[in-house]
Amino acid sequence: MVIDMISYEPFYKTLFKKGITEYHLIYKEGFSANTIHRIKHGEAISTKTLDALCYTLDCEVEEIIKHIKE
Repeated sequence: MVIDMISYEPFYKTLFKKGITEYHLIYKEGFSANTIHRIKHGEAISTKTLDALCYTLDCEVEEIIKHIKE
């Protein structure tokens, strides 16, 4: 059984806390719908994308991803 080691749970908490929607990220900030899809499904994103999210959301990496230890 494969367990995802990275969780995007903090990403959605950060969006909620800042009052930002996925729609806003795609249509106002220029993130691709595929990027949001990948996050939503727990798939990998690049460090460049992670950096862009941190910049756009004015937050730290820990507010977007967390590492889950088995």
